[in-house]
Amino acid sequence: MSETTAPSTSLIIGPREFVWGARTYVMGVLNVTPDSFSGDGLGADVDAAVAQARRFVDEGADLLDVGGESTRPGFQPLPPEEEIRRVVPVIQRLVAEVDVPVSIDTCKAVVARAGLEAGAHMVNDIWGFRYDREMARLVAEFGVPAVVMHNQRGREFRDVIGDIRAGLEVSVAIAGRAGVPAERLVVDPGFGFGWTEVQNLQMLRRLGELRELGLPILIGTSRKSTIGAVLGLPVEERLMGTAATTTLAIASGADIVRVHDVQEIVQVCRMADAVVRGWRPPGR
Repeated sequence: MSETTAPSTSLIIGPREFVWGARTYVMGVLNVTPDSFSGDGLGADVDAAVAQARRFVDEGADLLDVGGESTRPGFQPLPPEEEIRRVVPVIQRLVAEVDVPVSIDTCKAVVARAGLEAGAHMVNDIWGFRYDREMARLVAEFGVPAVVMHNQRGREFRDVIGDIRAGLEVSVAIAGRAGVPAERLVVDPGFGFGWTEVQNLQMLRRLGELRELGLPILIGTSRKSTIGAVLGLPVEERLMGTAATTTLAIASGADIVRVHDVQEIVQVCRMADAVVRGWRPPGR
């Protein structure tokens, strides 16, 4: 398998089929939290979250990721009850009003269960089933896909891609033991989660090596602090840096990009896909 060729499989997520290798899919971020690092937190305003989701869909988002707890460095974990209070009303509205898959972004099984019961179509776990071992069993119970991310926080460093590969292999093994087939998993290398700026850049440079896992790759570089460090820019001025890192990720085989600026990054994906995956002029 080449570094820029996605696995020749597909995955049904909610109302849509995702065909890996056909194009890059865009996941729009909905932070239902007042303390998001990216400055786009919506708090508990359900109407605002739904309005933003509708705009994302109009701009070309393929799926929506709803999270109620900030995961910025040094964040304080929320009680599950508060996280549920934030995300469930939003998920209920979204599954009723928009025609794209909705993901629940949490590392707690009790929150994921509430999100799935509210209608979410996928779980996005930043600890890759390694924080709450009930998570994999829950995903198996509901028969939904999941994003498993490698989180380097608190782990010993040896080699960027080696550490990521090893961590993701553990997540896939946990999933398998719980009854979740690898075909329902998407892997995320965890850009910005426990890495230095130099290590994050190396991750992007070597991202293609993760194709060896044979699973679709999601990556989220959007507005991250590494972009701010390289460019010397505040979070609200990191769109161009996000566009550059997104393009490089697509060239290395990323299948889904998780972003805050949907309209602009949809165009970035189309242009990058034209180069990486091929393009024909209309009518030819």
